[in-house]
Amino acid sequence: MKQSSIPLLEYLPRFLEYCEVERGLSQVSVRNYDHFLEHFRSWLTSSGYGRLLPHQLSDKLIWNYRLYLSRYINRIRKQQLKKITQNYYLIALRGLLAYLAEKGVLSFPPEKVKLAKQTRERAVNFLNLDQIEKLLLAPDTKSLGGLRDRAILELLFSTGLRVAELTALNRDQFNLVTLKRSKERDYELVVIGKGSHPRTVYVSERALHWLIRYLEKRIDRDAALFVNLIRASKKSRRLTTRAVEVAVKRYALQQGLPANTTPHTVRHSYATDLLEQGVDLRTIQEFLGHRNIVTTQVYTHVTSKHLRDVHRAFHSGRKLKG
Repeated sequence: MKQSSIPLLEYLPRFLEYCEVERGLSQVSVRNYDHFLEHFRSWLTSSGYGRLLPHQLSDKLIWNYRLYLSRYINRIRKQQLKKITQNYYLIALRGLLAYLAEKGVLSFPPEKVKLAKQTRERAVNFLNLDQIEKLLLAPDTKSLGGLRDRAILELLFSTGLRVAELTALNRDQFNLVTLKRSKERDYELVVIGKGSHPRTVYVSERALHWLIRYLEKRIDRDAALFVNLIRASKKSRRLTTRAVEVAVKRYALQQGLPANTTPHTVRHSYATDLLEQGVDLRTIQEFLGHRNIVTTQVYTHVTSKHLRDVHRAFHSGRKLKG
């Protein structure tokens, strides 16, 4: 390892290029790294360490950065960062330091960047089927915007897509003429998930119905499947993930559902429903596009009450004479 005369912050663009080219991460993942490292960049600069060299990063500075994250208040939400969010920032910093180590640049060891302790297991928010039905029925389908939003909600629950996967869909993935002529009750779709890994999802007959109705009303030629219907632009009007998140929350509040309902809540609800119907975790892992079964196992916690009720009803030992 050699000391470098190049300031630590000047390695950030190189690290992002490395993530894209050598690690083969998607543009979304690269943007996430850039976003999570922005806090570190601004903290170093505002603290007077904008020209800090990699080997000058110390235990004390890492501790001060962790303290900064712990005390940081979001200006819009007026809330502190959750422990899991703090860890996203710290994991991104670990990634940068691991990159420096790989390139032979002397710096702070990435494994010594400790993560914030999470005292409770990560909560999984999901809606039951009655709540999901309320959410799906919320959009006013008399308008094109309402048809679009109904198609979005139906597609999210039918497939378990991540919101970024949904907004990345294009119209040519759904041939309207073929869909209308097809006698199949569902539709098989290949999507590119995290890490550019392809997987197959299945669009239900109900979701296809609303998707067809929405596409029939589209008169524009934008390649994106879901578009902003208000903003006029020569560029693509592809709907952003943030726009979908805002719409889902608006419909949830409109229907008296939990205020923390998000597109990911719908994804959780999709997985929870499958598990409650008896689908095994390995299959659900494939549907969700999880690379590790451990990620999928979080859903066993949200269905524990259901499983206990099943056990009591069918295997309580009441039929035994002893």
